[in-house]
Amino acid sequence: MRAKPRSRWLSFGSGVSVAYVFVHILPELSKAQITLQSSLNIGLAFLEHHVYLVALLGLAVFYGLERFANKSRQRNQKAGKGDVTALDVFWIHIASFAVYNALIGYLLVHREESSIKSLLFYSFAMALHFVVNDNGLRENHKQIYDRIGRWLLVAAIIVGWVIGIGTVIHQAAVAVLFAFLSGGIVLNVLKEELPEERESRFWAFALGTFGYAILLLAL
Repeated sequence: MRAKPRSRWLSFGSGVSVAYVFVHILPELSKAQITLQSSLNIGLAFLEHHVYLVALLGLAVFYGLERFANKSRQRNQKAGKGDVTALDVFWIHIASFAVYNALIGYLLVHREESSIKSLLFYSFAMALHFVVNDNGLRENHKQIYDRIGRWLLVAAIIVGWVIGIGTVIHQAAVAVLFAFLSGGIVLNVLKEELPEERESRFWAFALGTFGYAILLLAL
């Protein structure tokens, strides 16, 4: 099977998303771990790595969703129903990403760092991440994603932002949400970049990763 050429801009956007997680979110999670432990006031050993376990959970959840969608496409291909997921899988996938997008929208308001600079960096990285996710979801679900799915995901971002404006949560909860999001971002980026059939653009990915990392560290 011939490899599918991948847009350089998608690989660049993937690199920016990963850079944001590793340079900005994960160091903030390290600081937030102290807040989380003191807030919960529980002397359990596993809390020493609590936010990182949540990040691992985020990665595992979205890996499971991707495998679920891929298996559905393979079953439909074997049954002669086309290279697309089953309808029930579509709804499960879209519902999961709607929660994911709502979380991103929510954290527009409740971030670890509330400065304008932080907002701009976060918004830029997540906007490119949405483009990467959009491409992957369209590949799995085809026409029904364009007709219904993408609009539901756009609405989910707005809903999350509105909920964020109307609520105030503890800093420890923000840390947990960011941890889950960071795990999801890493998985959703790598699943788009790593498969050989995608013919990913390494140099575009590297430029996005290291260029944005340098920008985050410099400003």
